[in-house]
Amino acid sequence: MPTAGRLAGAAGGIAGTRQQEGCPFHFAWEARPLSTNDRDKRVRVNRMIRISPVRVITGDGEQLGVLPIEEALAAAQERGLDLVEVAPTARPPVVKIMDYGKFKFEEAKAARAAKKKQHVIQLKEVKYRPGIDDHDFDFKTRHAREFLGDGNKVKVTMMFRGRQIAHLELGRAVLDRVAASLADVGKIEADAKLEGRNMTMVIAPK
Repeated sequence: MPTAGRLAGAAGGIAGTRQQEGCPFHFAWEARPLSTNDRDKRVRVNRMIRISPVRVITGDGEQLGVLPIEEALAAAQERGLDLVEVAPTARPPVVKIMDYGKFKFEEAKAARAAKKKQHVIQLKEVKYRPGIDDHDFDFKTRHAREFLGDGNKVKVTMMFRGRQIAHLELGRAVLDRVAASLADVGKIEADAKLEGRNMTMVIAPK
């Protein structure tokens, strides 16, 4: 019986069917390439490491040399630690004896810190009026505190209506009260100034 074969592209991989001579069955197969992201995310730990021998280093950087994988695992177990593959493409692969759980925790912590440094500062606005009551004052100031806590700046706007513009000192007193209430988390970046019928002040996080 003649050999029959068929190849086709399949989502970036290769797929096909093949019938061996003298065999009544068709065999289907498919090969898909491993993406770069998948390779980067895959970290072999302990028994997941199959290649032998490996080059072993400790968490302190001490070189234990090239060892069979079983001896490397035993060395990690004696220390109550894990064996982690850190350079899989090296020949032989490099493994490190470490506390893998602690390593992952510190890695996540560093990622959060880096993300925090990349925070884009926004200018949030909170509006007040000269005759604001205590409840509204506390409510609005609490929002301003949250904005500062998130690393954003706050533009505090005092809005005057009608004849209130003749009593700027009343609005200024409220702005001073806001600044005092937020002094533990913010500092005045731009002092109060009149813009049309509004008086504005900018507070930045400490």
